[in-house]
Amino acid sequence: MRLDKIDLNLFVIFDAIYRERNVTNAATQLNLTQPAVSNALSRLRQTFDDPLFVRTPQGMMPTPVADGVVRDIRKALVLLGKSVGENAKFSPAFSEKVFKLGMNDLAEALLLPALHLLMKEFAPNTAITNYYVGREVATDELKSGAIDVLLDAPAVNAKSLQHMPLAKLPYVVAMRPGHPLAQGDFSLDDYLNAEHVHVSSRRKGRGHMDIDLHSLGHRRNIFMRVQSYLVAARVTEKTDLLWTVPEALVTSLPLTYRLSPFPIEPLVWKLYWADSAENDPSNLWLRGMFKRAVEDVLPSSRFC
Repeated sequence: MRLDKIDLNLFVIFDAIYRERNVTNAATQLNLTQPAVSNALSRLRQTFDDPLFVRTPQGMMPTPVADGVVRDIRKALVLLGKSVGENAKFSPAFSEKVFKLGMNDLAEALLLPALHLLMKEFAPNTAITNYYVGREVATDELKSGAIDVLLDAPAVNAKSLQHMPLAKLPYVVAMRPGHPLAQGDFSLDDYLNAEHVHVSSRRKGRGHMDIDLHSLGHRRNIFMRVQSYLVAARVTEKTDLLWTVPEALVTSLPLTYRLSPFPIEPLVWKLYWADSAENDPSNLWLRGMFKRAVEDVLPSSRFC
């Protein structure tokens, strides 16, 4: 295989198809037409003398040949991107870049409105896409360029990533207006005798408040476990379940809240990015926008 006979853009398209498992989605991510990506795939198949991707009900699944070369292709793309990024300039006012973020719905609700306003002011032609990224794949997603930055708690395996602290979000106990515990004393016994709703993307496991409660020798009664903060808010509004949640979100919801009757470590937010993006001008700019968004929305919660 002679490199001087190969269009290196084909490897960018290979990576997108491998990541998306769908030719149309890959075309959207690359701002190309679907026929252009299909034509590129045909050329790749000729180059490797292999189908590379086979259409199945689950999407375009890679062949063993594709699985065998993807790691080397991604390493090469990262190195090329690093070389270009270190010497390139990023002009926010003229950029049409689509920034790819990884956040859950709590971070979306709190930060995306502020990020939108900042980008409309300084980079009006850019756009944002956000995905929820599980911690088990977060490192690979950042390294491959599937996302530019990830906002999450320090539980992410960050050995091969760069990161910076963004905010500390104190917890309170939210409940519907008119809840029997909304007035008067609110004790630890009140908290333990109540039923709770808990938000987690995992099927099982403890939250921050459960760890701190366990250290005191107690355990709360979790009646309902959901994946979405929006769902938890609706459940709390319509039931007598208690919801231990960052105060920054509750103040924008039709709920009342009480201070926790026991100490809870605040939720820590960190921003993560790949080593290869450390000096990339657009990534540097994006990280600055996140810091400004936190300063605007959570001034009392941000790290100094």
